[in-house]
Amino acid sequence: MLEQCKAGNQEETKEYIEFVEKFKPKKTTDDCYTPDNIYNVVADYVAEYYHKDKSKFVRPFYPGGDYENYNYPDDCVVVDNPPFSIVTKIAKFYNARKIDYFIFAPGLTCFNIPAQIVCTNFSITYDNSACVNTSFVTNMDKYAVRSAPELYNRLKKANEDNLKQNKKQLVNNAYPDNVVMSSMFEQYSKHGVKFYLTEKECAKVRKLDCGKGLFGTGFIISDKAAERKAAAERKAAERKAAEMKQRCRLSLSEREKAIIAQLE
Repeated sequence: MLEQCKAGNQEETKEYIEFVEKFKPKKTTDDCYTPDNIYNVVADYVAEYYHKDKSKFVRPFYPGGDYENYNYPDDCVVVDNPPFSIVTKIAKFYNARKIDYFIFAPGLTCFNIPAQIVCTNFSITYDNSACVNTSFVTNMDKYAVRSAPELYNRLKKANEDNLKQNKKQLVNNAYPDNVVMSSMFEQYSKHGVKFYLTEKECAKVRKLDCGKGLFGTGFIISDKAAERKAAAERKAAERKAAEMKQRCRLSLSEREKAIIAQLE
């Protein structure tokens, strides 16, 4: 009887598990553990481009690791994915100690890091399912900043392989003209386009007979409403294009032009 009570107490309903999940700490970019094939792509690239021996590569950034007290061999190269929140501090540490490195960095803010920038700015899906725009910083390059098309393409291929294996690849569905979703109304509102549906013009539906579910529910609409929808979509696209053209083009000051005149 006692054992039965224990078993009953240990059982967790689906609702309870979902409730508990809400209070678990959210993953950050510091929790972005690198898929093996992504790391291998980067390591191979570093070995080829900088003519480095992969057996000399070290990875001091592991759970519980201490990169400041890591035992770095004299001829090692740090090729690893550090916590993005302290990547500037890390780069300064390696620069001061003349330790070669090629490390992952946040793509959108990598120009702030005191290092040479290999700018791929590719959105990598990490092991925690976080998608982060990623570039790389190093002290081994001869350029202050450069693009890396070959590395970008290799990362893209490896990332696509991971998405396929995890069955998380997103599929863009072309919905029939007589279907509307809330996301479509968002675009109409965003670009100042009025579009409406009367009660008699639409029927709420959660799933199409083809088997495709409509996230957040959608509406099947009449042919007359579908014609207005098509016109609204054209107008939204036109206004979006016009808004892009109207974006302010920044100009340089005389001080900045003087800096340019002194550059090689």
